[in-house]
Amino acid sequence: MIGILACGAYVPRLRLQRASVSAAHAWFAPALKAHGKGERAMANWDEDALTLAVEAARDAAPEAARGEIGTLMLASTSLPFADRQNAGIVKEALNLADDVFTQDITGSQKAGTGALIQALRGVASADAAHTLCIASERAAAKPASEAELINGDAAAAFVLGRGEAIARFIGSHSVSVDFVDHFRGSDASFDYGWEARWVRDEGYGRIAGDALTQALAKFGLAGEDVHRLIVPIPVRGVAEALARTCGVPASAIVDTLGATLGHAGCAQPLVLLAHALERAQPGERIVLLGFGQGADVLIFETTPAIAAQTNATKRGVSGWLARGKPEANYLKYLFFTGGIGLDTGMRAEFEQKQPLTALYRNRSAVLGLVGGRDPESGAVQYPPTGIAVGSHDARSATLEPYPLAERTARVLTFTADRLAFTPDPPGCYGMVEFDGGGRMLAEFTDADAAQIEVGRAMRMSFRIKSVDERRGFVKYFWKAMPA
Repeated sequence: MIGILACGAYVPRLRLQRASVSAAHAWFAPALKAHGKGERAMANWDEDALTLAVEAARDAAPEAARGEIGTLMLASTSLPFADRQNAGIVKEALNLADDVFTQDITGSQKAGTGALIQALRGVASADAAHTLCIASERAAAKPASEAELINGDAAAAFVLGRGEAIARFIGSHSVSVDFVDHFRGSDASFDYGWEARWVRDEGYGRIAGDALTQALAKFGLAGEDVHRLIVPIPVRGVAEALARTCGVPASAIVDTLGATLGHAGCAQPLVLLAHALERAQPGERIVLLGFGQGADVLIFETTPAIAAQTNATKRGVSGWLARGKPEANYLKYLFFTGGIGLDTGMRAEFEQKQPLTALYRNRSAVLGLVGGRDPESGAVQYPPTGIAVGSHDARSATLEPYPLAERTARVLTFTADRLAFTPDPPGCYGMVEFDGGGRMLAEFTDADAAQIEVGRAMRMSFRIKSVDERRGFVKYFWKAMPA
């Protein structure tokens, strides 16, 4: 059986209140009030498409299951690097083997569903290893645009392969048409959108509608055979119109999560699929649409295995949504997204150049949070060195790799610092000790100063450490967040 073996997702903690955005623009664009209800997922200053992807992948694939992954595919239109493989950074963060094939997929809003189709075709080979397919998005939007209110930041990940799938892959149907509903040039920061009614009638109504109708006919399905229809289009009434065109019951239409998450670009179809699989029962047929310069349609059928998922560490879309923290400070959102520049003071003026040779030599420790363990004493240390802690001789190369990213850490000491520069003061950091041994000085993220206390359990999270703005290089490291 070829299909989805496991799935996961990630939604940032912050929830930008749309009313605060529309109120800020009321003097200039009062019509934005129509989109001013609800909230949208907002990435923290130290999150981007890569960090979101890592968290979604961790949600889908526990550490013990990653040895079976042979391919990692990352889909996004907001990747931080144009000429450095972004999927390769995710591979290092997950501590996967070096012989894993990695690939970036971008350039269209249907990059997420396209990656999913390509991955499923790849695992069809009898000897193929599992594929980890991730879609992640932190899309930029021009201030006072509808996209600023509609967008949301999120990621989803799927482990695909042969075996006891929770959802069997029935097949897919794709059409490619150079229908330009919006575009962004290679030197542009924001999308340029075309007339909404034309996009709705010609794009959604005709191109997407025809693709759905053709897909159902291709696999001998009638509209009433569909239990869940996923239409990740943030325009009211489109999903209902497409369902009527295909004869799918209105009750089968899946919630787009527009009121709580927003629209996560090319990741939205996969996020909604992961959310649907959290609730699905065995024997349900799920039809998934991806739209962008054509359309992709994927059809799955859930199996009895979906009722016996055993990933105890998985949060899923629902779990991450439940931890949301409202954020009504629109200026903070603008600062985090680069919409405005603030006077950060002299303390922010220091050299950020990354020695790439050192990063390469220490990539497992820096990107994968791999420490070292002395096989004789059992002592764990981070960062790993050539000499074991407590050793009275110069034994070299004695430590064995000891991954720490998935281990719970507990706060030993902490402080909330308003003197050193941080984009989101106060800067919280302290010494943490891992269950099983090992200590490190860590920055805290997604944590309010009042929440931190000695002994509190912390979870390590892959985040942006700093940005070398002179050279455009993003530095990543692991931070601690409340478990």
